[in-house]
Amino acid sequence: MFGPNTICIVGDAKSPQNDAVTHQYGRFSICFVVDKDSGNIITCSSTFAISLTNDFITTIFSNKSLTTDGEIIRVEVENRYFGASQKAIIVAFKDAQKKYNSIKKGIHVQVTE
Repeated sequence: MFGPNTICIVGDAKSPQNDAVTHQYGRFSICFVVDKDSGNIITCSSTFAISLTNDFITTIFSNKSLTTDGEIIRVEVENRYFGASQKAIIVAFKDAQKKYNSIKKGIHVQVTE
């Protein structure tokens, strides 16, 4: 399904206590499938409890770049997504950006459980 030049990066964030994500998973995560060389986001999936929300967020991130579209994504999330996890989405994206930048620099990315 995904080519050999793609990598999977998971960005994590705390989710609000009143969010269904917190009750179901304990925290919020977005899994990004990214082109390793360019940083372009092929697709993503998140721990939203409602699949429609996950689909909506995927449309915001797909075909954007982890390296160059951070501000565009932040503004789009703030202007289009009005749920309890709005801040968590942005934080999870920034976490994925940090991991991607480390990978590009050849720095080991610490994976925690």
